[in-house]
Amino acid sequence: MSFAEVVELVAAAKAWLAGDPDAETRFELDTLIAKVEAGSKADLANLRDRFGSRIGFGTAGLRGELGAGPNRMNRVLVAQAAAGIAAYLNANFDAPTVAIGFDGRINSDIFAADSAAIFAAAGITVHIFEGYAPTPLLAFAVKHFGLSAGVMVTASHNPPRDNGYKVYLGGSNGGSQIIAPVDSEISAEIERVAATLTFDQIAKVADLESAPNVHILGEETRLAYRTATAKWAQPLEPGANQVKMVYTAMHGVGWATVEPLWELAGFEPLETVAEQLHPDGRFPTVAFPNPEEPGALDLAFAKATQVGADVILANDPDADRLAVAVADASANEGGAGGWRKLTGDEVGLILADEIASRVADAGGSGALACSIVSSSALAKVAATNGLDFVETLTGFKWISKVPNLIFGFEEALGYCIDPQQVPDKDGISAAVLMAGIVNRLASEGKTLDDLLAELGEKYGFFATGQISIRVTDLSIIAQTMARLRSEPPIELGGVAVSVTDLAKGANGLPPTEGLRFDSIASGSESGAVRVIVRPSGTEPKLKCYLQAEGKTAAKAKASLAGITAAMKELLGQS
Repeated sequence: MSFAEVVELVAAAKAWLAGDPDAETRFELDTLIAKVEAGSKADLANLRDRFGSRIGFGTAGLRGELGAGPNRMNRVLVAQAAAGIAAYLNANFDAPTVAIGFDGRINSDIFAADSAAIFAAAGITVHIFEGYAPTPLLAFAVKHFGLSAGVMVTASHNPPRDNGYKVYLGGSNGGSQIIAPVDSEISAEIERVAATLTFDQIAKVADLESAPNVHILGEETRLAYRTATAKWAQPLEPGANQVKMVYTAMHGVGWATVEPLWELAGFEPLETVAEQLHPDGRFPTVAFPNPEEPGALDLAFAKATQVGADVILANDPDADRLAVAVADASANEGGAGGWRKLTGDEVGLILADEIASRVADAGGSGALACSIVSSSALAKVAATNGLDFVETLTGFKWISKVPNLIFGFEEALGYCIDPQQVPDKDGISAAVLMAGIVNRLASEGKTLDDLLAELGEKYGFFATGQISIRVTDLSIIAQTMARLRSEPPIELGGVAVSVTDLAKGANGLPPTEGLRFDSIASGSESGAVRVIVRPSGTEPKLKCYLQAEGKTAAKAKASLAGITAAMKELLGQS
């Protein structure tokens, strides 16, 4: 950087510092500025990263690392976002209303309180939860009360130092997450606010406790959600034995809802991972609080082994995802012998079959939906049960908007069990439905593995897997995608494939960044294969989703192993 550019950068940082209401981020930024002025090149790069760009507001809302500056999550950035959203709501709704929820991450409660004050000052009626809330509960409240919008302060399963801001919209949007063009319209309002108003000008408002248009959401709303969710539990015969299950909240907010819900559903109490049961934004026992990540379930494996459990249920920190693991003497998941984590596609198949069968048996109708990166088995479930099937882009902002949706899922452990109540993924309702299935199977002398084998015979055998590459330099992802576009493979694991550039749109779906490789023809011994490569929408990762079909489970797995090895070599991960 030139001397003039450094001067300009430091001036921008000092201007931000002058309007920052948070003592911690003020101290952090003041220290950083001093080091830059003393000539530190490393700290200059840090300052440039914070002020050289801004966390963009999109369909995922906001998400990023905590810290000072426009390219970090902090009170100034959140205030600007809240003011921009308030302007959008006032321009598009008569007497707008909004619900606000927050999880246990660092500063979630502060960001929620600031947002409530700003919405209230803008004349918007605010309903804010009195304490931590799982994301599905916030989505439920927006739908249940017919509100104009909802804001959930969470970074879901992101690394510990991240936080985020997720937006739902009522009206014609049905209470689900925002999509284009709403995201860009809100973004424009946020940019206007950021360019013209300081934090004090945005947030000057009466105390929340005395504001007449601020209302507290408490136990009544939580009970309404639990009552709506408990119906997914299957009644058991009196005296029937129940499977012993272990639950972990992954240091998140799920347990306060799961525990009373389990009692309401008539289930026996869960064994719990005490170290991870209550909210802790530091996430001290996991490097990444994501049940998909290696090591995240190690404490749950140990607890389940200790108590002799058969099944593990794990929510992520905001409880919108569910992971399931089963006892398996031949497995060695994460070094914890005797346990195997089901894939999101396997859990999705189990839940889809359950719901589709119930609807078909009742003579009902509706649609099943999944994202393009999820298992094609769902299409077979829909066809077999006389239901519609829709494939969408990734994210529940798309899945939840499918007409007449009765079930939707995504391989990343997300399941929409009850779209009419919660138009988003819901790891709590999914846990209740799964627990009921497990107990019913046990009464029949069966396990989830037995059920998966039966579903393979019923719908065909699909094996799916994933390669996930975490990066610190986002340009690596762009370079990899460019290389795959210019030199796409013509075969994977001995199977000839064609390439589809998803950025140009495909199968009637809007353009999205990604490449899809499909087998051109199936041989006599192997079925179709499919590989999708795309950047993650929420984390600095390049993700590769792999699927293979086969006449038997073993043949599907063998085919999957072949294309996985080929893609790892192609991506430099072998």
